[in-house]
Amino acid sequence: MKNDITELFGIDIPLFAFSHCRDVVAAVTKAGGMGVLGAVAHSDEQLEIDLDWIEAEVGDRPYGVDLIIPARYLGDDEGGYTAEQIEKLIPSEHKTFVADILARYGVPEVPDDDGRLMAQTGDVAFSLNRATTQLEISLARKAIFLVNALGPPPQHMVQRVKEEGRIVGALAGKAQHAQRHVNAGVDVIIAQGSEAGGHTGEIGTMVLIPEVVDAVAPVPVLAAGGIGRGRQMAAAMALGAQGVWCGSVWLTTEEAETHPAVKQKFLAATSSDTIRSRSRTGKHARMLKSAWTDEWENPANPAPLGMPMQPMLVDDAIRRIDRAAHTAGTGAEQLANYFVGQIVGDMNRSKPARQVVVDMVDEFIDATRAIAAQIED
Repeated sequence: MKNDITELFGIDIPLFAFSHCRDVVAAVTKAGGMGVLGAVAHSDEQLEIDLDWIEAEVGDRPYGVDLIIPARYLGDDEGGYTAEQIEKLIPSEHKTFVADILARYGVPEVPDDDGRLMAQTGDVAFSLNRATTQLEISLARKAIFLVNALGPPPQHMVQRVKEEGRIVGALAGKAQHAQRHVNAGVDVIIAQGSEAGGHTGEIGTMVLIPEVVDAVAPVPVLAAGGIGRGRQMAAAMALGAQGVWCGSVWLTTEEAETHPAVKQKFLAATSSDTIRSRSRTGKHARMLKSAWTDEWENPANPAPLGMPMQPMLVDDAIRRIDRAAHTAGTGAEQLANYFVGQIVGDMNRSKPARQVVVDMVDEFIDATRAIAAQIED
């Protein structure tokens, strides 16, 4: 394929794979698309290790890094509060509620040395402090595409990326957001519909893509949200996108580091088995329905806090659940979930990430040929 996106990045296929798994990133890049590593859960040391490994795997082929810097968060004037400061702001009733969930579902405690990222760094994952450090680690390497997944990138991020001759991207759930990104200096817009996994807005992909394309032309747009097949890729490009950004579809690949219990849930799920919930990050994010989301959706229980208090509140609980969910039939298994989009209904067989790319391209070609055959000369 050849368009503005393939020319800009020097890739064969305008298919971008967002993944927290370095193996998926490398596999998609080597298959002709571009892998983008989600860095938010990485420690500084682990991010350095993973980026060095990716570069050794892909050689001179391009890859990207995805960061999360919300437009608004506690203490944003000072770069974000520390974990210790946020801990003091969390209401006691919320701490009691989380403890009650773990007790009722019989989730065991974890060893004291199983430290969390926030405790290791003193910073909160969803903050300017963390993202700035991750940005500098990425720019010290060959990552060509730096993306902010939550709101317009701050000016210093745009400036640093462009100083290094790299490309800036940002996700948008509304046309107004996309225009704001372009005004901030963003080079590529990822228009993400509500079908997407993770943080997402309320507008469906079919409506959102042409709105964003028209709002920011000639800035190129990638389509995201509910895209995991070639026919969906063809539809997105027919709507004006010049490529696609996929995340959920990689979660059931053979390379994926998805929790085994959650992976089995994904493989068995339908497209109706997801929900937009604030229960993990404090902002609406689409994830798999489970006993965890049921507890937080119950109006009799405390409502989720905002970002970054909610992730600070539930961080230890999620780790405890994940450690115990390996045992089938346990309360931890009932609670276990993860971010995933509505495409989960099609993710019913585990296969290599490279095969996902091949299957998408083959179906894309068949779909576009079928449409072309219907046009009369």
